Amino acid sequence: MKKRRNFTPEQKTKIVLEVLREEQTLVEIAAKYEVQPNQLTRWKTEFLKNASRAFSKDKDESEKLQKEHEKEVDELHRQLGQLTCEVNWLKKNLNNSVSRQNRQKMISKHPKLTITRQCQLLDINRSTLYYIPAEIDRSEEYAIKWLIDEIYTSHPEYGYRRMTVILNRDYDVKINRKRTRKYMREMNIHGLCPGPNLSKRGRAKYLYPYLLRKMNITKPNQVWSIDITYCRMPKGFMYLAAIIDWHSKYIVAYELSNTMDKGLITRVVNKAIATHGKPDIINSDQGSQFTCDAYISLLKSNGIKISMDGKGRALDNICIERFWRSLKWEKLYLEEYSNGRQLKRLIDEYILHYNTNRPHQTFDYTTPAKIYHGIPFLKISA
Repeated sequence: MKKRRNFTPEQKTKIVLEVLREEQTLVEIAAKYEVQPNQLTRWKTEFLKNASRAFSKDKDESEKLQKEHEKEVDELHRQLGQLTCEVNWLKKNLNNSVSRQNRQKMISKHPKLTITRQCQLLDINRSTLYYIPAEIDRSEEYAIKWLIDEIYTSHPEYGYRRMTVILNRDYDVKINRKRTRKYMREMNIHGLCPGPNLSKRGRAKYLYPYLLRKMNITKPNQVWSIDITYCRMPKGFMYLAAIIDWHSKYIVAYELSNTMDKGLITRVVNKAIATHGKPDIINSDQGSQFTCDAYISLLKSNGIKISMDGKGRALDNICIERFWRSLKWEKLYLEEYSNGRQLKRLIDEYILHYNTNRPHQTFDYTTPAKIYHGIPFLKISA
């Protein structure tokens, strides 16, 4: 079937004018343009009927309305372009400032916006809305880290090379040096041995000398030592910060947290000062938590002298390092716990036992509490 022809108003006008010139018959003109003769008759009648409008005011009104319409269309096009530009700007900045997970939370049922359109506006792949990531099995990683924890507690001088050898030889763990080094870095541990000075210049203003060399420590609250250690969990680690009195070996304060940051350090220092007063000196290592402005300013504001271990000198803070080993081998490695609350209870029990009931050979088997502030021996029921 032949497709029907469509004529524009301009083409119709041209054909009608040819009909009005009467130089050809209606049939000839119809055959020329492939239309029916009666169609040409209707076009001619309509043309003559509306010819007078070309000289009337209605034409001006029509042109005026047409111009107003064109003006409105132009304004709508301008607004559409402006809205498109603004939407693109919002999408770009939204992607940079809001994470994909938070943008996914913005999507909800809407009466006029489909889920697909919301995903387009938020620049999210719709399939990600229904994706549930599989949980990674990290049991092997945690098991290896527990072994590293035990080995390092007994031998803090081991670096990642020796640690790799011990894991392969004694525990039949197939692991290379790179993986061991990665795990030890995640656990924030390293072999204690002399090495080059790797302190960054930005931290130089927060580094202080070691003040305890050849010092005669004869009384409580003369020198405190502060440090952080890691406590293994079924999935990951928690961090324990503690302060020990150098003279009596008494634990004056401690805090447990799941993050190792300056807030943990400032909390334990404030707790110790509020409970036992201010010491003359607090000694620490050169870790990032102790070489920050918050920690240094806190000690200075309380008039406490700052002492720091020498780089790579494991024995400068030996007092609290021995406490960490006692805590882990005498309590944490022997007990089972699955959450932070249970771990906190075990630490509370051990530190109470350590301070008030555990005899120290250094003090002729006297307890730290008795040396620190002369409290009587407390027998703790099993």
